[in-house]
Amino acid sequence: SGSEDEARPSTAAAAAQKREERLRKFRELHLKRNEARKLNHQEVVEEDKRLKLPANWEAKKARLEWELKVEEKKKECAARGEDYERVKLLEISAEDAERWERKKKRKNPDLGFSDYAAAQLRKYQRLTRQIKPDLEQYEKLKEQYGEALYPTSDSLLHGTHVPSKEGVDRMVADLEKQIEKRERYSRRRPYNDDADIDYINERNAKFNKKAERFYGKYTAEIKQNLERGTAV
Repeated sequence: SGSEDEARPSTAAAAAQKREERLRKFRELHLKRNEARKLNHQEVVEEDKRLKLPANWEAKKARLEWELKVEEKKKECAARGEDYERVKLLEISAEDAERWERKKKRKNPDLGFSDYAAAQLRKYQRLTRQIKPDLEQYEKLKEQYGEALYPTSDSLLHGTHVPSKEGVDRMVADLEKQIEKRERYSRRRPYNDDADIDYINERNAKFNKKAERFYGKYTAEIKQNLERGTAV
């Protein structure tokens, strides 16, 4: 009948449309699969590169990036005729300064005097941290002496090395600075055998001296009465 003939084309069109929709979804899934495969391959390659890098590569990379930023900032300050150290201090907040100071104290705490060997080691470490090697001069010496720059037990280099005038001046300046600093040290007070012993250890002695300085004039009479035995 006519109605059946009209229904067949509409049914065929619906089936064709449904088939086209499925094909479109299939193509989208195929593209997504290829994209996921590509991204997965890239991630595997990057992970392999990261595994082959040194353990501290991230820290080195961050350090190099920071040094590049510092160099750029120095060039900008030099172009404007400004002092980089001054500009850097102006950009540091009070909170950052306090945090860095606390970190510095934790990194190098003052443990006080324990023995002469430990004091000597701390002195050596403090002096070596202040050394700023001249890398250009070092490269020149390497070219000049070659393997002889790295002596062994069989090397005879006595008297062959003559220090530069700049190196001698730097050493003299450092020694003079150490002498000046040593002269500012407070000397230990001599022990008085005739003084009254009213303490049990050195810390208690310091506390008693502070107490005497602030309250001695108020307690002098009480102390004298206790010593004479006439206190009530």
